[in-house]
Amino acid sequence: MAEPAGTTEAPAERRAEEPRERAARRPEARPEPRAGGPENRGHHDRGREPGDRDRRGAHSPGRDRADRERPGPDRPERDRGPQPPAGDEPVRTGDGPARAEADGEEPGRAEQDGEEQERSERERAAGRFRERSRDRLLDEQEDEGGAATGMAATSRAHRSARSSYQVGGDHNLFDRSVFHRAHIGDVHLSLDGRQAVGAVSGPVPEAELRRVRRIYREPEGYVGLQRALRRQRVLVLAAAPGTGRTCTALALLDELTQAGPAQPAAGAQPGGAAGEKPPARVSRIAPDTRVPRLTTVVAEGEHRDRGYLLELPSGGGRTVLPPDEFELDALAAALVARDSFAVLVVAAGPTAAPLLAGRYGLICPPAPTEELLRARLAERLAAEPAGAGGEHPDAESEAGSAAGSTGSAAGSAGEPFRTGPDAFERAEELVDDPEVRAAVGLEDLRPAEAELLADLVSAHVLGRLTRQDLLDGCASLAPQQAQQWFAGADREIADTAGDNGRSAATVLHPTASRIALAVLNGSAHSTVAEAAHLLTWEFAVARDPANAPARPLFCDDPASDLAFLRAELTDGEVETAGVGAPARIVRYRGAALPAAVLAEVWDRHHPAREPVIRWMRLLADDPRPEVWVRAALASGELCSRDFATGYEKLVRPMATAPATQRRAFAATVLDQTARHESHRPAVRALVRDWTRSDSVRLRWTAAMALGFGHIAPVEEALDRLARIGTDEHDDQAPLVSHSAVRLLSGPDDRAVLRRIADWTADRRVPHQDLGLLTIVRLAVTTVGEVWDGEASPDLADHLDWPLPLALAVTRPDRVRALADLMWTALRTPRSHEAATDCLEYWLRGAVPEEDGGLEGGPDTRRGLAALLPSLLGGDRERQLLDWLLRRMMKDPDAPLDKAAARRLWHLATEGRPAPEARPAPVGRPDRSRTAPDPNRTDRRHTDEQHTDRQRRDTEEDER
Repeated sequence: MAEPAGTTEAPAERRAEEPRERAARRPEARPEPRAGGPENRGHHDRGREPGDRDRRGAHSPGRDRADRERPGPDRPERDRGPQPPAGDEPVRTGDGPARAEADGEEPGRAEQDGEEQERSERERAAGRFRERSRDRLLDEQEDEGGAATGMAATSRAHRSARSSYQVGGDHNLFDRSVFHRAHIGDVHLSLDGRQAVGAVSGPVPEAELRRVRRIYREPEGYVGLQRALRRQRVLVLAAAPGTGRTCTALALLDELTQAGPAQPAAGAQPGGAAGEKPPARVSRIAPDTRVPRLTTVVAEGEHRDRGYLLELPSGGGRTVLPPDEFELDALAAALVARDSFAVLVVAAGPTAAPLLAGRYGLICPPAPTEELLRARLAERLAAEPAGAGGEHPDAESEAGSAAGSTGSAAGSAGEPFRTGPDAFERAEELVDDPEVRAAVGLEDLRPAEAELLADLVSAHVLGRLTRQDLLDGCASLAPQQAQQWFAGADREIADTAGDNGRSAATVLHPTASRIALAVLNGSAHSTVAEAAHLLTWEFAVARDPANAPARPLFCDDPASDLAFLRAELTDGEVETAGVGAPARIVRYRGAALPAAVLAEVWDRHHPAREPVIRWMRLLADDPRPEVWVRAALASGELCSRDFATGYEKLVRPMATAPATQRRAFAATVLDQTARHESHRPAVRALVRDWTRSDSVRLRWTAAMALGFGHIAPVEEALDRLARIGTDEHDDQAPLVSHSAVRLLSGPDDRAVLRRIADWTADRRVPHQDLGLLTIVRLAVTTVGEVWDGEASPDLADHLDWPLPLALAVTRPDRVRALADLMWTALRTPRSHEAATDCLEYWLRGAVPEEDGGLEGGPDTRRGLAALLPSLLGGDRERQLLDWLLRRMMKDPDAPLDKAAARRLWHLATEGRPAPEARPAPVGRPDRSRTAPDPNRTDRRHTDEQHTDRQRRDTEEDER
């Protein structure tokens, strides 16, 4: 292969071959300053051979993943290969050799010393450039483990957490209408959980039992519940409120007491007073009734074959201690004597734990709500008189007409809606409509929610509701659930003053767990549980500041916690120290629930704001990106509802903090707030002021916030980033380069490419440095580190690829601009070494690990074939590739396979795989020059040079 280029200027004929646009964009060569001035890149020892290593240490791409995959200054010094033109020589004072001779020095010694000093300064400048290009933007101490807190891990956590807060325009799952009660058509919506009426004691009417028999659908495991109740006479059903546990209890009691009419007990008169109705078979017992009292009622009763339903309260100020096994045994004996049955219903949680551990406790399976929904639809549509209906209300407005034609088969604007054989089919199609399901935002509907949805859909099918009314009613389900969760929490806490054995912290824990899951939705279960206990402590202290609360240590029950949280556990992966590790992931079963919980707490419970803010600050200091990034996104949503409070309590203190992670937290909060169009102007004006501020910390926060791409248009964001990144008094160029690369991954990448080229062509050295830093960072940044799925869905299949290669494949018209930028970095002295390392990183990424490639890297050969032919089209660039492949082949830790090197050469120079090699005839040398043989010298050398180079290569291989 070719010898590395020398350190002299390229010949005139080669300069003429350089593309005009590339030469115009090349940073102007300037004299190298002394230490402390603007950085430039110099040449290296001319006598060093291409394969030689600096004796201070060998290149070790296979030493560890970080060194191998990310070029950085920690890589040992080594031969730089063919160097770019030297440019203007540094300005020196004195008369050169004449003055040295007059001073008694050896002629030429002063000039030699000056060259040595220049080379040393240029090497230091190159080292400083490499140091600035590293991903240490969030690594406070610059110690090991930076991958855990670096920008790459932060970006991945940000993308993972974004799914909980999907913003569309200015409306998202968080930004829902707030109303407490509504009457839409003949559908009544009551969303105020504080007005909920508890269970009424007394006999259950036969009409209600008939309705249960008509609409109830047996869940999986129902037969086992029936057998247990028949055998033991007492059954304790534990489930979250609203899951159909009461309806299941009524269905069980109704079936087991249907053997015959209720008979009077022994010694009682069979009829009673004349005209008196027979006693009810099933009765509800007052919630505050203790089990011993119920045992007395059963034993002293006059009737047999009766069913009793007791709902043990867990809130609203009526909390009682759960019954023990002895009390339940006594109740079972009394029921056997009267041939009766009893079902105790208890909410899943701490109260249910001891009951589930006993003989009588069982988890109530969730009701099959899809079947309930269909049954309710059939009931509602069948009750409508035939031929009823009329003009659909969507026909009254153009907006309703447009909405009615999107995604629903329930009819279009202007179509008369009437009942008939196809009404139920239209209703079923509407229930499965993606827009309706997204408005509901819940994966598993509960019986009451299924009934409400059926009423809304049937009203729309019958022409009584517009499509927008239907969607608004569907969007009310998640807020209704959140209001029910938080209603009466203080009254339940007040009841802990009694002698019931429960502390305020224990009672507050379910509420804190719901908020913690809303903020950390999709995180590891252990992480959410830890955060929930921290928030429980904050709530308890805020409620009683004078007394330190007793923290519960053993109150967690994962099974019951999932039931009252309406959540699920799944197997997943959590990033730890830059690598993925298996973990148990917990999340809400409904995309609308996290936002609904946060809105409920922030808008309706103002005294809870202060402890929540203190808790958010604790999460902001957590070193795990999955924690502090999710907390920042949740804080941004809270700011979108009350920006003044959020700015004063969270944004401003964090933006001026000395810790970079806190400032990154503030930048993420501002970006999430700016995703709402209503708050974008305020955030934009705030960031504009910060870019002109004298505070280094505010400028740092503004630079990171602008990189997300939602606060200001791309051109304006780049102007402000350049202002921050070229400030000579504060080196913010590394952060600005990261923000520019993040903008490049968005939809307006053309403007970013043009701006980077303008920076490198600028005569001002700070602008050149900013452009070169951005190019080097772009070369080593993978798509997954900066990708925003909402803005650039076309990059979704290339998350592990370097961003330039992914852009070259998905957006081929950007290849020329990308190649020009990389060419500029390779031909500029101070960035040449870093850019060469990036090129090696690309090449190793396209080779299998057994052939010297990256461990577990993606197959990026298509990206190389798309980009490198435009980059390596000149002789000098091919000499660099030739030398680089040699060096990779001789790497002692990860030697590149010879055949792999040949394939890479063809990919990089011709954009296609290497042809199959044909065996040469016996006795005749193979003179094919289709691809250079890495073991042969370049044809430009004379025979003497060729022989001398072979001799040195042989000696080196033997050593």
